[in-house]
Amino acid sequence: MALKDILLHLENSPGSAARLDLAIGLARAHGAHLKGLYVLSHSYYAPRHGGVEETDADRMQALFLEKTAAAGVSAEWLYVDWSVVGVSVTEIVTLYAYYTDLVIIGQPDHTAHDRTSPLDLPERLGLGAGRPVLVVPYAGVFSGSLERVMVAWKTGRESVRALNDAMPILKKASRVSIVSAGSSGGSVSTESAEEPPGRQVSVHLARHEVTAGQEQIIAPAGFPVGDLLLNHACDQKMDLLVMGGYAQTRRGAFVLGPVAAHLLSHMTLPVLISH
Repeated sequence: MALKDILLHLENSPGSAARLDLAIGLARAHGAHLKGLYVLSHSYYAPRHGGVEETDADRMQALFLEKTAAAGVSAEWLYVDWSVVGVSVTEIVTLYAYYTDLVIIGQPDHTAHDRTSPLDLPERLGLGAGRPVLVVPYAGVFSGSLERVMVAWKTGRESVRALNDAMPILKKASRVSIVSAGSSGGSVSTESAEEPPGRQVSVHLARHEVTAGQEQIIAPAGFPVGDLLLNHACDQKMDLLVMGGYAQTRRGAFVLGPVAAHLLSHMTLPVLISH
């Protein structure tokens, strides 16, 4: 699969401009069409929008069109003022995600009081869209080149899905590292004990002309695996972390596993997650 159709969710947060720059860089690198999606939804008990939200949307549209035109990127602006009361932003973004190769969204800022995106947007979209989701931290500036990529590997369906979804990015990266993480005294991988974790992944990637190294990192007892991965990505100056979104059942609903949930809450670099 190639990245030829990218959906970028934008809203009124300060991080939207940096997220737009990353998306433009990624679209240029892959020759992709970039769709900017701005959603207004209406809750049951809230009054109709009175102009502030529309002004924010107009401002973001002008920025989107200006920057994509300057970059020479094929672009399309999608302003969706959903008329049906009670339909959530997550449901609307998920609907548009069905018709794209990659969805780019922002990490929700828990401290923002005027946010228009729900806090669980990355989790719900990652589990329900059927598309890889690239989550960008709400603070910081990030390059769309994504030259140095770290793949968090744990043998299983989710990691396989994430690896396949990230293949177009891996093929253009200058460095790819397959990292297996675990806690001291616990199992790091379910692969054969006769070979290091990630070796078969590297062999598979080599057949796609992707050269990947393998690393195994161990967290001290009681140290969160999510923090171990983030610290390692920071030490290695990675541009992107790729991981599978393991889901578990809680009260009859699917939720992300503890490692993925921790990463999305404390992320310091863009994370591509697939379920």
